[in-house]
Amino acid sequence: MTKQKEQALVVSQEQLADGIFSMWIQTKAADTTKPGQFISMYTNDGSKLLPRPISICEIDAVNGRLRVVYRVTGENTGTEQFSKLEAGDTIPVVGPLGNGFPYEKAAGKKVFLMGGGIGVPPILELAKQMECEKKQIVVGYRDAQTFLKEEFEQNGEVYISTEDGSVGTKGNVMDAIRENALDADMIYACGPTPMLRAIKAYAEENNIECYISLEERMACGIGACLACVCKSKEKDHHSNVNNKRICKDGPVFLSTEVEI
Repeated sequence: MTKQKEQALVVSQEQLADGIFSMWIQTKAADTTKPGQFISMYTNDGSKLLPRPISICEIDAVNGRLRVVYRVTGENTGTEQFSKLEAGDTIPVVGPLGNGFPYEKAAGKKVFLMGGGIGVPPILELAKQMECEKKQIVVGYRDAQTFLKEEFEQNGEVYISTEDGSVGTKGNVMDAIRENALDADMIYACGPTPMLRAIKAYAEENNIECYISLEERMACGIGACLACVCKSKEKDHHSNVNNKRICKDGPVFLSTEVEI
């Protein structure tokens, strides 16, 4: 069934770091959202017809609220318009969309929860809901602006990498794993493609079950336009080619299902 657009209420908004904003919205989508899913957010600007897919950072089902943490991508963009919204404003949204992380599979296991860049926010709700033997949160940032760090520390063992070496390990999330001699039975990851490619290779070399959430530019967000596809090992029933629709079949995939 096609999900309907609704007017969500902005509850609060704050800036977490340079160009990084956090917004809580009241929406019916909170009733059924799972970690790893996303919502499509529309601007109130009629000249911008396509929505922006934004991952879910936190879920407050009791109060019917979702938290999104997003990066402003430039002037006169949809995300810049989002950043100007204030409590009491409304914003059109559709969701929840896509599939989430199968976090129930982590029961009794040592786990890596890995996020990089704007792939960091969805790892927070995953960490909050996951029950496992050992929860190791490995997150990568550009610099010392380690947004969400305190929230992560309340939900697991946290290891940080920064590109400039200002906090934690200098380098990326894989460097943090090596420097701290970490190991795991399962991996859940979200971030830019180069990071996910390295994690996928590491998981396959070490025979570790791994789930990755792919980042991609999307148009419709519901799987109709085929604008956001990745190569897959099996044929897609919708298009009959070796593609998967990231918005509809994903964004979370078993790493061995896809080629990146």
